Amino acid sequence: MALCLALWGCANEQAPESTFVLLDGSTLSSNQLHGKVTLVNFWATSCTSCVAEMPDLVATYNKYKDRGYETVAVAMRYDPPSYVVNFVQTRQLPFKVAIDNTGGVARDWGEVQLTPTTFLVNKRGKIVKRFVGTPNFAELHQLIDKLLAET
Repeated sequence: MALCLALWGCANEQAPESTFVLLDGSTLSSNQLHGKVTLVNFWATSCTSCVAEMPDLVATYNKYKDRGYETVAVAMRYDPPSYVVNFVQTRQLPFKVAIDNTGGVARDWGEVQLTPTTFLVNKRGKIVKRFVGTPNFAELHQLIDKLLAET
């Protein structure tokens, strides 16, 4: 599995079981996301591409959130928590934001090191697509529409 994910992500590869520690201190497990189409985005405040894509991630979330879509933005372990909190507050990010203090979540998801790295997970908890770098948002929206239509 790790080799498959490390190279380009495999269609229908089960998403890893992970626990996301959210900014408010609560936790969210990947199992709790079953039944939703979920975008898991690994990012950092120091990553210019990550910062540049945030408005598109917000627009995508706002477009689909009422249809069973969730976003979890995972800040990398080297990102100072105070920077993450400030970024989330000043940009009023509407989705769940986690801090990967130990690097364990990035390891679980295939040794993620490059940011942004984004995974799209279907309602059954399978990774459908992995993007390294900024996604093509038109293609991403088509894929989300398709996944939301699945039963």
